[in-house]
Amino acid sequence: MLTLCVTMGDPCGLGPELVVRHFAQARRRGDERVLLLGPAAPLHRELKRLDLPAFFEVLENPETIGRQEAGVYLHEPPALIGLEFPPGEPTVQGGLAAGTSLEAAIGLLKAGLAHGLLTCPLNKAMFQAAGFDFPGHTEFLAERLGAGADGVCMHLCGHDPEAGAAFKPDPEGPAPQVLRVSLVTTHPPLRDVPGLVTQERILACLRLTARFVATLGLVGPVAVCGLNPHAGESGRIGSEEDEIIMPAIEAARLEGLDVAGPFPADTLFHFAARGDYPAVLAMYHDQGLAPLKLLHFSQAVNVTLGLPHPRTSPDHGTGYDLVGTGKASVRSFQAALDMVRLLALAKA
Repeated sequence: MLTLCVTMGDPCGLGPELVVRHFAQARRRGDERVLLLGPAAPLHRELKRLDLPAFFEVLENPETIGRQEAGVYLHEPPALIGLEFPPGEPTVQGGLAAGTSLEAAIGLLKAGLAHGLLTCPLNKAMFQAAGFDFPGHTEFLAERLGAGADGVCMHLCGHDPEAGAAFKPDPEGPAPQVLRVSLVTTHPPLRDVPGLVTQERILACLRLTARFVATLGLVGPVAVCGLNPHAGESGRIGSEEDEIIMPAIEAARLEGLDVAGPFPADTLFHFAARGDYPAVLAMYHDQGLAPLKLLHFSQAVNVTLGLPHPRTSPDHGTGYDLVGTGKASVRSFQAALDMVRLLALAKA
C-alpha cells in the first residue's frame, strides 16, 4: 500500500484550506495512506469555517504510518505545537512550519516509510527568515535527498485534457492537449540566463524529461526551444542555438533519446498544444510557463524531476489574499495529488 506525505507548506496561506476542501469533501477516498505534516490548528480552523467533518486521525509517531490502514492521518511536529499561524499573513512562524514539516517528510522518505511527497505552497522569504537557507522547495529537497541542484529539473504540466477546450490556437484545428514543460533554468534574473544555459544542463534536463514522458506512457520527441528569437535565425540573432543547444540535442540523440529542435519558442507551443510533442524543454521560466499557464492556469502541477522520490506541488503560491474567501481553486492541489500517486505507483 502506498504512503503519501502532504506538507501543508505555509499554514498561514492556502495549504490548510486546500487540504480540508479536498479530503473532507472527497467522494472517493484513495486506497493509500496519506500523512499530513503540519500544525493542527489551521486545519481545525478551516473545518469549523467550512462546517465540514474531521477527516483525519492524529498520529503521534509518524514512523508508525506503515502499520496504519488506508486513510488520512496528521502528524504535528512537536516544534510547531502552540505556535500561532494567523490566516492570510506572512509570518516567520509560517516559514518555520513549512521547513519543519519538510524535514519530517524527508526523514520518512529516506527511511522508506513514504513513497511520494506533495508540498503545499510556502513563502520563500519567510522560509529563509526561519533559518532554511534555500530559495525554495526544489533546492531544499534536492540537497536533503542527495540529488544536488544539478541533478534535478523543474517541470510543470497540465492535468485535465479538457482544460484548454475554450481556447483553440487554431479554430479549424483540434482542441488543445496537455502541455508539459521542463525548464533548463528556473528563477534567475533574465540577464543571467544565457550563462546558465549549458550543454550539460540541457542534456541533463532532456534525460529527465524523456524519462518522465516514458513513465506517463507517452511517445514522441521532446521538443526543445531556442534561446533567441527565431531560434537564432541561423546565427544572425544569436549563436547559442548552434554552439550550445544543438550539440546538446545531438548528444541526447546519441544516447537514444527522441528529441527535436531547437525551434522558435513563439511557434513551438502552437504545435505542442495540439499534441505534436509530449513535452517541451524551455530555456527559461517565462518562455515555458507563460503558454502553459494560458491553458492550465488553475490546475497545473509542479513536478521535481530527478529526485529519488516523486514530489509534486500545486502550481501557485500561498495566496494570502484568497485565504478564507472561498475563491481559491482546489484543482491544482487535486491534480498534484493525482500525479504524485501515479508516479509513486510507477516507481513501486
